[in-house]
Amino acid sequence: MAVEEKRAWIMLLVTIASYATYLTVVLGRPAGLPLAQAPYVSALLWTVGAAIVSSIVLHITVATFSPEGANTKDQRDREIHRFGEYIGQSFVVLGGVAGLVLAMAGFDRFWIANAIYLAFVLSAILGSTAKIVAYRLGFHPW
Repeated sequence: MAVEEKRAWIMLLVTIASYATYLTVVLGRPAGLPLAQAPYVSALLWTVGAAIVSSIVLHITVATFSPEGANTKDQRDREIHRFGEYIGQSFVVLGGVAGLVLAMAGFDRFWIANAIYLAFVLSAILGSTAKIVAYRLGFHPW
């Protein structure tokens, strides 16, 4: 397995785990408290921070235990990376637009922040999945 494919797996798994943790914390709010009033800021910051640290540690671990020369990228690796990033970025744009629409409509900050966070999560999941599929099933640039 190429190091870049391992990195895509790391991004996918860390993203899913951190967002699942975030949802568990936020949805486990005290009974009777409306969802929009749930304390989400610290949970969001902690899960994003933990995801960044976990991702860095796992990337370093993969690089440390990879065979000599496995850390070089060839043309195919660069094209797959670019392909996955282009696909994933579509959700970042959608999240930005959703955040703007929610703000203009006067929604609570909770909904705006969660829409943008969900867009980042979907971007990472879709981009990583596209990379993994390209590595597993073959990549055919148009």
